[in-house]
Amino acid sequence: MRLLRSVLFLLYMVVLTPLYAIACLLVFMLLNAHQRWSMVSVWCKLVIDGARVICGIRYRVIGAENLPDRPVVMLSKHQSAWETIAIPALLRGPQCYVFKRSLLYIPFFGWTLGLLKMIHIDRKQGPRAFASVIRQGKERIADGSSVVMFPEGTRTPTGVTGVYKSGGSRFAMATGADIVPIAHNAGRVWPRNKLVKTPGLVTVSIGPVISTAGRSNDELNAEVAAWIEAEMRRIDAAAYPSDTPSASGVRATSATTSAVTPTVDATP
Repeated sequence: MRLLRSVLFLLYMVVLTPLYAIACLLVFMLLNAHQRWSMVSVWCKLVIDGARVICGIRYRVIGAENLPDRPVVMLSKHQSAWETIAIPALLRGPQCYVFKRSLLYIPFFGWTLGLLKMIHIDRKQGPRAFASVIRQGKERIADGSSVVMFPEGTRTPTGVTGVYKSGGSRFAMATGADIVPIAHNAGRVWPRNKLVKTPGLVTVSIGPVISTAGRSNDELNAEVAAWIEAEMRRIDAAAYPSDTPSASGVRATSATTSAVTPTVDATP
């Protein structure tokens, strides 16, 4: 039954995405950047609601009151493609992602993405890539958009603590924006590179604002990693049967050991 429902959801996506992308391409020229984002967030809502109806993937958001009415840098746990779609649908305000330039070449999805004010990163540029990310980030935040990043860089399996790269905290410090950490357990229902989706409840937990003023990069990165991993053990304790928030084995890289900018890894 799960396989059948997952195949039906895949068919739903195959039909929905090209049609919605064509609609976006036709009307985007009439819309400003924030209106374009709002239109895309509707597609995101249609996807996660389609997953809820077809696959039984329910969701809830706790801590939404922690999101301030100003642009911030959202640093999120990364377990699946679900959160890359759900964050725009569930969290208020215009947002933009830092993503690999190669995503622009995905038919329909990438073409639409290219018409949004996102932050592109070309890793072939080496050290210059991060300078470009900072420049674009300052422009997006000044324009009123929050920036979403995944400090682990790639998706980690349920119950696994990834290495928290310093790019997210460095970015926040360079742009002058505060940080909002996000934890969730989407990997339980939408595992990486798996066709079959599992019915269940995804809990998205929004943490308190972490101020970047007067802080060191190492301190910020460690605080973000500690909050997310402690919260993971609270909302998904079964995934960490022999672990506790105070002994979670969080690994966070320093600015001197990692210059990698966290990006979206959003393949199904």
